Amino acid sequence: MRTHPHLYEINTWPWLEALSRRSGRRITLGGVPGDVWDRLRERGIDLVYLMGVWRRSAIGRQVARGEPSLFAAYDQAAPGWRGRDIVGSAFCITAYEPDERIGSLAELDAARAALHARGMRLIVDFVPNHVGFDHPWIAAHPDWFVTGDEEAFRRAPAAFRPIERRNGDVQFIACARDPFFPPWTDVAQLNHCSAGMRAALIAALREVARHADGARCDMAMLVLSDVFARTWGELRPGAPLATEFWSDAVAAVPDFLFIAEAYWDLEWRLQQLGFHFTYDKRLYDRLLSGSAEEVRAHLRAERGYQNRSARFIENHDEPRSAASFGDRALAAAVVMSTVPGLRFYFDGQFEGRRVHAPVQLGVVGDEPIDARIAEAYARLLAIVDAPVFHEGEWQLCGVLGDDRARDLAAWRWRGADTWRLVVVNLGGQTAEGRVDISGELPPGDTLVFQDLLNAARYSWMRADLAAGLYVRLDAGSAHVLTISS
Repeated sequence: MRTHPHLYEINTWPWLEALSRRSGRRITLGGVPGDVWDRLRERGIDLVYLMGVWRRSAIGRQVARGEPSLFAAYDQAAPGWRGRDIVGSAFCITAYEPDERIGSLAELDAARAALHARGMRLIVDFVPNHVGFDHPWIAAHPDWFVTGDEEAFRRAPAAFRPIERRNGDVQFIACARDPFFPPWTDVAQLNHCSAGMRAALIAALREVARHADGARCDMAMLVLSDVFARTWGELRPGAPLATEFWSDAVAAVPDFLFIAEAYWDLEWRLQQLGFHFTYDKRLYDRLLSGSAEEVRAHLRAERGYQNRSARFIENHDEPRSAASFGDRALAAAVVMSTVPGLRFYFDGQFEGRRVHAPVQLGVVGDEPIDARIAEAYARLLAIVDAPVFHEGEWQLCGVLGDDRARDLAAWRWRGADTWRLVVVNLGGQTAEGRVDISGELPPGDTLVFQDLLNAARYSWMRADLAAGLYVRLDAGSAHVLTISS
């Protein structure tokens, strides 16, 4: 795998439905046409993340169908939707085996083999924090869950689901939650103070690793011992175990690729526990609503951290970049595609889709392709597939100038015989300034810079570059430059 790989996320259920509509036949994973995988390889994809392949909870499906707060999102993403189109959350699961609509484990293995034949690897979900309320563990191992008593239930009935046991008693199992938001009423909170539960969860992870090359680990920071204790301490789930779950999990499947959905400045800590890549939500936020200086400051972080950050401008949790970034979408795409780390793309991003689909939907409406965005991504992906962007040396460049330069950010990549300079205008107006490329210039009195994004050429006398390379970019624009003499 390349040092700075490209990942492509697919929302598997609606994706298979769309493939089936276009082909006029029902397609499951084993029947995905080879040219679909070929197209991803041609775009320079290294990792294919099939989100939502595991068996979904029937209880979770009923919750999703009866939750009015989701109806507006359903209406937008799938106009005219029917109850059967709501298939439940991809993260409310009852088993690490595919839903019938997705296929079988043999078909998942076939998809993996098809990817391997094309030099790509398969990523799937791993959900360590919770399970569906009809998961077999609910009946077989009630002590593996966080529970409350009658008093806790009466104080917050929406935070628990009463489960009747064979002896007539009622157990109040806590709905899982992020400590900053209301509970997720479709999922049961696993107790990470239980050694038995941990052993079973790691056994499930080993089974996942038999069928995939890596996992995107849902809300990975929630199972850190101190985070778990702060979230659930009032319900007294027990004493923390001696080791962190993630250190045990990584040791259990050493050849597996771990990608963490992570927030709250816990990314570095998760990297130290063995994660190969962690979400970089801070870069996303700074690109969306911050300043170029904040982006530059973020990119000054320690190099090892940079190399293990997963950069994105959309995924299944975030709005579509074409809608949220507007005229700055392509500049943001250039940034995430040319900084170190894992470059994380989402199905539909390259075509400029604008409607965000909830993960409970099994179908999504069709959208016209935005030709301008599609053409820009075709150029960009071809550019960043070059080895220099994956194995080269990266360096942030200084930008000199007055207030008109404040929206510019720049960096370069250098290989054995290759050099690329990236300059991006992250603001809302035209920006100009000088990029410090001292020590980067080849011999020659006249130097030619060519922009790979649009084939424009700029000639400069060496003497005129002493104070830096002058650039002037419209809002939302970028350069990816080569240099020759």
